[in-house]
Amino acid sequence: MKVVQKKVCLLGDFAVGKTSLVRRFVVGRFEDKYLSTIGVKVSRKSLEREDYKLNLLIWDLVGGNEFSRAETGYLVGTAGALVVCDLTRPDTLEAVRRYTSQIRAVNPHVHLVFLGNKIDRTEERAIDDDTLTAVATELNAPIFLTSAKTGENVEAAFAHLAELFEGGNS
Repeated sequence: MKVVQKKVCLLGDFAVGKTSLVRRFVVGRFEDKYLSTIGVKVSRKSLEREDYKLNLLIWDLVGGNEFSRAETGYLVGTAGALVVCDLTRPDTLEAVRRYTSQIRAVNPHVHLVFLGNKIDRTEERAIDDDTLTAVATELNAPIFLTSAKTGENVEAAFAHLAELFEGGNS
């Protein structure tokens, strides 16, 4: 069976839930304690496709001001990215534009999926659906509302990105 390997990056500001999303997808768990990523953490998950095996190398990158020109080197070779905002923090939505611009500067043909994370925190939600849809349209990326805590739409978001690689050729 053919094996295809794709590099996927998670991008977004500090504490939007990137590490928790990766943990939920790769090992099916969530932890309440905040774990700040320093630099990059790489995880792997294999998906069985009809004609091949897809190995996702998932790069969880540092967020915020720490993500500078030096870290853009981490984006080289990226086939797809999940760009994440925290639905309880409107400032993280503006950062999504910056991260998208940075990755498209390195790879104009990168496949993107936009995530509005922490959908389970309904009482604290500060970004409405219309605003999210407008940003997703601007970025030309599908949007998934996710919760690393409950697992809602996490698998679906990664699966959608994997479908964009179908055939292993893109």
